[in-house]
Amino acid sequence: MPSPTAQETPPQADASLSHGLKQRHLSMIALGGVIGAGLFVGSGAGIAAAGPSIVVAYVLSGLLVMLVMRMLGEMSAAYPSSGSFSAHAERAIGPWAGFTAGWSFWVLLCTAVGLEGIGAAKIVSGWLPGTPEWAWVALFMVVFCGANLAAVKNFGEFEFWFAALKVLAISLFLVLGVLAILGVLPGTDAPGTANLTGEGGFLPGGGEGLVIGLLASVFAYGGLETVTIAAAESEDPVRGVASAVRTAMWRIALFYIGSMAVVVTLVPWDSKEIVESGPYVATLDHLGIPGAGQLMNVVVLVALLSAMNANIYGASRIAYSLVERGQGPKALGRVSGGVPRIAVLASSVFGFVCVLLSYWRPNDVFPWLLNMIGAVILVVWIFIAVSQLRLRRRVEREAPEKLVVRMWAFPVLTWVALAGMAAIFVLMAREPDTRVQLYSTGGMTLFLAVVGYLWQRRREQRVEA
Repeated sequence: MPSPTAQETPPQADASLSHGLKQRHLSMIALGGVIGAGLFVGSGAGIAAAGPSIVVAYVLSGLLVMLVMRMLGEMSAAYPSSGSFSAHAERAIGPWAGFTAGWSFWVLLCTAVGLEGIGAAKIVSGWLPGTPEWAWVALFMVVFCGANLAAVKNFGEFEFWFAALKVLAISLFLVLGVLAILGVLPGTDAPGTANLTGEGGFLPGGGEGLVIGLLASVFAYGGLETVTIAAAESEDPVRGVASAVRTAMWRIALFYIGSMAVVVTLVPWDSKEIVESGPYVATLDHLGIPGAGQLMNVVVLVALLSAMNANIYGASRIAYSLVERGQGPKALGRVSGGVPRIAVLASSVFGFVCVLLSYWRPNDVFPWLLNMIGAVILVVWIFIAVSQLRLRRRVEREAPEKLVVRMWAFPVLTWVALAGMAAIFVLMAREPDTRVQLYSTGGMTLFLAVVGYLWQRRREQRVEA
């Protein structure tokens, strides 16, 4: 149960942050945020494991993500905060829950910044052989750290144009793919169902392959939460969140499920190019469109840089919100010019340390760090669902006018979502590769929960004294 202290001083919307994000920024962040590095880069491994049934995997995980986003949207529209789900967990469950959800997500985002920097550097060093990858990562870090230090509108402008390019590219990919499937694209023949039913059938890896594909697809959706973090710094947080959540369904269906269907229909699922070059580049090369594969590599680079930018922003705001609520070092909460600059620097430095670890300790420390963040997104989703279960009744009772966004079929679908998350945990425990991630993330979560609880008790004792 939430402590009396938590109930008396609920997290508030952040007054000292600027409100420099315009509605066009928020709309494009919501639209482009769903087109992440996980879709462009990570989906190849899922296709290799599940074959054509990857479409089913993305449908199942997409439905779960839609429910999570709806729950998060309901709470974020009612209580806008840069702490997003962390602030909601504190309000609904207690400070220890906000502490656990917030700092685990901070570690995830900072590590992801480093991974995305490494991925982007590999692409650029491939174009410019002989240039050191670490130098490219350092350059990207300096650019996006600087952009986030200056003003929130800089983050918004970067993401606006990054997202616009990603949306244009994937829309063009889908149009070309559909034309090729119909056999009306010059120089191509309609493939029919040959790639969907041949080479082992629709389920070439059986149920095991589908499970691996499902787990890969779940983690490809990470990053959708950024729009609810950014909403607190927009001109109209409630309208921004409501708009983003209401359009989530068609965005997920079109960009994720639609593109996976195009890829496995046009290209044999066991083609080695799908993993080596990525499914989008492999598909365009298969269609024989001159230069299209390299152009898609540019889009993948943009997606990685966009994710770096968004994750530095998200990590800094989560850290700032935690400190504002008394759950972290006070230095991280200092704001100047409407920006938590120490938090931006700390998040960027942590991300670059992760990059250095990938070079210094590639066989022990770095894999341990990757395993530790492997299932964090599921932990966050569970906090979101539990928080929504508890907050919905409270809002209905105390301030029903704040329910601008409502969870569908409450509480039935909230419980369905929780059951889905529990099922994914069970599936992770069954797979050797993901079992290590599950246990490592569980260990970090338990550690943070204990620290958060002790921190909460210490605050309560100070108040009583």
